[in-house]
Amino acid sequence: MSNFNRILPFVWPSRHRLFLSFFFAALVALLWGGNLTIVFPIVKVLMQRQSLRSYVTEQISLCQNDVQNYQRDVRQFNQKIERTVPEAETVSLLGLRARSESKLMRASQRLAGWRWVLVFVIPHVPEDHFDTFALILALFLGMTVIKLLCMLAEEVLVGGVVQLTIMGIRKKCFRQVLALDYQTLLSRGTSDLMSRFTYDMETLANGLSLMGGKVVREPLKAFSCIAIALWLNWRLTLLSLVFVPLALLVFHRIGRKLKKASHRSMESMSRIYKVLEETFDALKVVIAFEGGRRHRLRHHQENKVYFEKSMNIVFIDALTSPVTELLGMLAVTITMLPGAYLVLRDTPSIWGIRLAEVPMDAAELSVLYALLAGVIDPVRKLSSVFGKLKRSSAAADRIFELMDSASLVHDPRQSKTLPRELKTIEFRNVGFSYAAGRSTRPPALREVNLKVAAGDVIAVVGENGSGKSTLVNLLPRYYDPEQGGVLLDDIDLRECRLRDLRGRIGVVTQETLLFDDTILENIRYGRRDASAAEVVRAAEQAHVTPFVAQLPDGFETRVGEKGACLSGGQRQRIALARAILRDPQILILDEATSAIDSQSEALIHKTLETFVRGRTAFLITHSVTQSVLNLVNRIAVMDHGKLITIGSHEELLRTCPIYQRLYQPQAEARPAA
Repeated sequence: MSNFNRILPFVWPSRHRLFLSFFFAALVALLWGGNLTIVFPIVKVLMQRQSLRSYVTEQISLCQNDVQNYQRDVRQFNQKIERTVPEAETVSLLGLRARSESKLMRASQRLAGWRWVLVFVIPHVPEDHFDTFALILALFLGMTVIKLLCMLAEEVLVGGVVQLTIMGIRKKCFRQVLALDYQTLLSRGTSDLMSRFTYDMETLANGLSLMGGKVVREPLKAFSCIAIALWLNWRLTLLSLVFVPLALLVFHRIGRKLKKASHRSMESMSRIYKVLEETFDALKVVIAFEGGRRHRLRHHQENKVYFEKSMNIVFIDALTSPVTELLGMLAVTITMLPGAYLVLRDTPSIWGIRLAEVPMDAAELSVLYALLAGVIDPVRKLSSVFGKLKRSSAAADRIFELMDSASLVHDPRQSKTLPRELKTIEFRNVGFSYAAGRSTRPPALREVNLKVAAGDVIAVVGENGSGKSTLVNLLPRYYDPEQGGVLLDDIDLRECRLRDLRGRIGVVTQETLLFDDTILENIRYGRRDASAAEVVRAAEQAHVTPFVAQLPDGFETRVGEKGACLSGGQRQRIALARAILRDPQILILDEATSAIDSQSEALIHKTLETFVRGRTAFLITHSVTQSVLNLVNRIAVMDHGKLITIGSHEELLRTCPIYQRLYQPQAEARPAA
């Protein structure tokens, strides 16, 4: 339950609601115990046909006799103590006197209580037996209505606390996820993250609702019944609690198994999310290649695994109710038999063991049984929520495990300030490998050394998997090199503040990433404080305005999920406008035009010819076209994680076979066109 303790800081802002809900829970518990004690006057009136006035008068007389007897005992002990000389006998008499004084105090309290009832309650009780019975039922009904209203208030208050708490946890968790590095998030996968933010959060919310509701209210109800039962007959009540240690041991073992099973079930649910994510993200491929059957089979298999793990939880959870009921019935039985013996034999003891102060009557025994039965109901309800609490505990473990994840990329404790104008960018002996879990992957980069002057436009070329994107992705610190370093003006990037570094970089990726918002806001994402006029100027530079002018809502047009309402070229031009608005010192174009039409590519390259002047730019591509050559002044060739060479187009054509292969298809394509 350690992670449940970590929830307390998120609950604390709603503590006033929570404490008020505890107050209503206590009222419910008191009314629950009070309703059960009504059994006593019902038995007296209906079964024994005794008026409540005569019963109260009788109890006052008995209490007066007890007070007189205990007073006499105390006086006798005082006289003996005054006469006794031996110290040992004096100590014994002092102990006996203390016990008599304690009994005297309790008898006096009972006497005062019955006198209060005689003065303030009995005058309002009718003399007729039927009228008395009707009054008792009306009192029972009124107390029940008040109890239900208190339960309603408690549930509403707890619900508010739970929703505010989960909102706080969700926000903190989301903030932590956004602070993680790209590689860590990539290794977790979208499906796992979504599962924790949805399924696990919902499971945790269910557990918190129970902890603030039933887990507080039901023990209080049981405690109120036990407290009244102890007041009636503490010996028989304690006898009914002998199975409590056994119940705690059983529930502890069941709880451990249930928590482990819940962890496995949640992991299985994450895999179901993964199947759904992959299927929906690749719907075009699934439809075109008729892969529906394959995806249905994967979905069926994962659901089958989830079913098996869930049934394991159901079986373990189902054990709690019969175990609880069995132990409860044993507790009632072990109390009923001695209690019935005391009433039927009209004796306060069994085999010389005293189980009551005086012989009990049927009404007192009925109330005791009703109270013990009243304990079973809360315990039964608690057993039904036991499994849910364990599942919530497992969900809390998964959520806080994500929240405790440490980013591999973070700000230094003492950062260095980058100069306003950068002069050089250097990759010095850089080596890097992607985390691959248990499998082994070859290094993505090996001893790469590259120095770029400010204002240079570098094309980083190579075949797929050569490490060109990995190299350039070290600049915005999507991840950090394992060996060597990336330096801006001889300052290692790991010594700079992330905000300062990334504020100087603009990125346009091959997979255009737009948000389900307006065109205006997607461009403004590059600089949140930009005015509408600045957004429009950036859009004009990126040739966005021609197609925006044809849309009914113009820049206020929503682009849809992932920009689905626009063409690929339109999406890419918006992404370029976003980078232009940022006005970066370093521009990264990662295969930015590889997936768009030739017209859009020409427009983007035309924009870049002007925009890259005075900026340091990296163009990542696996093929070299004339439009690329018009932009760059040097070309770096990557192969199997190594920088093979760097130079001009003409130099590389003469000296680098790898570059010749990359450029050759383009050379052959031109005559064919």
